[in-house]
This record gives sequence, structure tokens and C-alpha cells, in this order.
Amino acid sequence: MTITTHLMRTRRFLPLFCTQLLNAFNDNLYKTAMVLFVVYQVYDSADAEGMFSAVASGLFILPFFLLSALAGQLADMRDKAAIIRRVKFCEIGLMLIGASGLYLAWRGYDLPVSIPLGFTTIDTTFPIVLMLFALFLTGVQSTFLGPIKYAILPQHLRKEEVLAGTGLVEAGTYVAILAGTILAGWIPVEWAAGLIIVTSLVGYASARQVPSAPPLGEIERIDRHILRSSIALIRKTMHDRQIYYAILAISFFWTIGAVLFIQFPPLAKNVISASKEVASLFLVIFSVGVAIGSVAVNHLLKGTVSARFAPFAVIVMAGFVVAFWFVARIWPVPTEGPLLDVPQFLSVPMAYPLLASLLGIAVAGGMFVVPLYAFLTTRVAPEQASRTIAANNIVNSGAMVGGAVLAMGLTAIGIGITDQVLMSAGMCLISCWLARRLVRAERAAELPA
Repeated sequence: MTITTHLMRTRRFLPLFCTQLLNAFNDNLYKTAMVLFVVYQVYDSADAEGMFSAVASGLFILPFFLLSALAGQLADMRDKAAIIRRVKFCEIGLMLIGASGLYLAWRGYDLPVSIPLGFTTIDTTFPIVLMLFALFLTGVQSTFLGPIKYAILPQHLRKEEVLAGTGLVEAGTYVAILAGTILAGWIPVEWAAGLIIVTSLVGYASARQVPSAPPLGEIERIDRHILRSSIALIRKTMHDRQIYYAILAISFFWTIGAVLFIQFPPLAKNVISASKEVASLFLVIFSVGVAIGSVAVNHLLKGTVSARFAPFAVIVMAGFVVAFWFVARIWPVPTEGPLLDVPQFLSVPMAYPLLASLLGIAVAGGMFVVPLYAFLTTRVAPEQASRTIAANNIVNSGAMVGGAVLAMGLTAIGIGITDQVLMSAGMCLISCWLARRLVRAERAAELPA
């Protein structure tokens, strides 16, 4: 606690903490405000809403797949603080684009646009295209900031401060995600449009105070060829069996997460017959659950980096997914009338089993995935930490894009939102198999040579 209090008063840590907090808040405020507004105010079809949610998720994730190799190289070969400042300056422009889309949609500007996707076509409007473009740029921004968030701390903090600093950054990120998600569900969309611009300006001012973090080790040539550098980065990173299985297990977990997150808003509206505030509540409970799972598994492991609880955690997660699907299937058929607000939703007896199963999914998911992330920063040399995280981001994002495409394809062939949730339970079994392989690799590495 003394170290934590001390860090929050130092320039070595406080500007970085505030910049990361504001970035997470703004990302989630914009994404959630956009998705909830389109699902609840623009479309009136479960298929169209599910398709839009999948496209939005895919566009946000795609830059991680395309640009993570370049981002990881830059983070290890250039001043990390300088990269943060440039990216946060660009955020002002992209939030102006996103705010314009939100404002035009709110004013009812509906110039029609058709987007071909190979197997289907999405009929939408110019403001929505503008919002999706800004969301893609937000993904680009997060791609370049992601590796830096973890790799910069050992440069600014002493060895005994790194754990406390990492904990503060993670806690601040969760608080920011919750704040942005809750606020997006409760304030008018035109207010959200103004707030994301203000937050981007404050975030840039904070980023300018982050101390310099020059590269560590030998400066290597940066390969700007996206495909070649991505393949090379993954090859260099995945030769360690523990890192290999950790990345695969994390990636499959986020494939499941992508499918679930895509379905939450349309499921809340069309199956539960609930308002956007209830959809926001779903996302909040999911974030709280992941945070609880993170704390719980750290307590169980007593600070030791180990994957021994991961197979059990993901099986428990599968059980809660089945429970969530079952409750959604037997949810009372809504009658004609306005959507349920939060008090009305909570007055339905089935609401509490639904929320409990959702919380269980998130807690078990947090217990599964958090220890695996620790492998990425404790099993490699410090000067390669950013590239290891970037390699993980490439594989993760590819898996999440796959999950989004899968959700779009299932929607296009007529598989309902509720049944798509059940599919996630089956995918948990594959994650369990990968986690068991990781545990075996971990035990093998501990044996004397």
C-alpha cells in the first residue's frame, strides 16, 4: 500500500496511469454508445442488429491482426513515450470522426449505403459508415498502445514497484471500462459525442507528461512488410512451448468472448425485451466478473505464475454458458409494450439466474485467462516483451475476427442469437484441451535437466 500510494504521486507513473485510464474509458464510451444507439434506435431486426454488432467487433479487432507486428517492433525499437504522445494526438481526430457519426445519426441523417460482404450485403446509412470507420481507427490506436502499456513499466519503475504498478494499471483499466460502459448506457448519444472529444483532449495532455522511455538492447531494423513481419514475429515467439500454448489458449478464449460480446446487445433487446440500460448492465457485470476472477486466481496462486487452475476454470465457464443459454431459452415471451428498464427487468424472477450465470461466465473466464497473460511477460527477456505481447495480439485478433465472421455467418444462415451462445460452451472444451497441454509443458519445464 505504501508503494502504491507513493507511485500515484510520481511523474514516473501517474501520467501513464491517467493516460491509460482515459484511453480505456474513451474507447468503451464510444464503442458502447455506438452499438447501443444503432441496435436500439436504428435497426428493428434481430438479424440486422446481430450482423451490425459482428461487423463492429470485427472492424475493431482487425487492426490488431494486421498491425501488431509493426506495433511491437516500434515499441521495442523507439521511445515508447513518444509513440504514446503521437497516438494520443491522432485520437483527437478519430474521435471527431466518431462524434460526427454519432451526431448525424442522432439528427436522423440517413443517406443510404450498401456494404457488400461476399456472402451477404448490409444496408446501412452514411453516419453508421462514419462511426464504423472511426471504430476501425480506434482499433488502430489500441494496437499501437497495447504492447507499450506492459513493456514501459519496468523502465519507469524499480523492481519492487513493478507488481504494484501493474496492478494499478489493470485496476484503473477495469474502472475505466466500467465507467465508459455504464455512462454510454445512461447518457444521451449527443452528450456521448461531445464527451469523447473532451476526453481525447485531456488524454493527449496527460500523454505529454509521460517521461521518456528509450529502447532497450540493440536497435534492429524494422520490417514494415505486414505479412512477413507478422509471420516472423510469431515464429520467433512461439518456439517456447509454454508461450505457444498460452497464446493459443488465450486466443481461443477471446474467440468465445467475441461471440458472447457480439450477441449481448441484440439478445438483451430481442430475447429479453430489455432496454439499452439493461444491455449496458450485461457488459458491466461481465467486466466486474473478469476482475473478480483475476483477483481470485491471484489469491489461489499466491502470486506464482502457473496455469494449473486454467483447465478447471474453463470447464466451469462452459457450465455457466449452458446455464445462461438455458435461462435465455425459457425467458418469458415478451408482450407488446415498451422495453424493460432496469427495475422492471430485475422484477422478473428469471433475471437473477440470468445475471448469476453471466457473472459466473466472467469470473471463470478471468480465472482462466489472467495467469496465461503472465506467461507472456515472465518467460521472455525484457527487451522482447513488447514483441511477445504483439505476437499474442496477432493470434488473438485473428481468432476474434474469426469469431466475429463465424457469428455473421451463423446469423446469415438463420441460426438464432440464443443458439449461438450455446455454441460457445462447446468451444470451451477446446480451450480446456489447450490449457491442459500448457500445464503439461509447464510441468516439463520445471523438471531438472
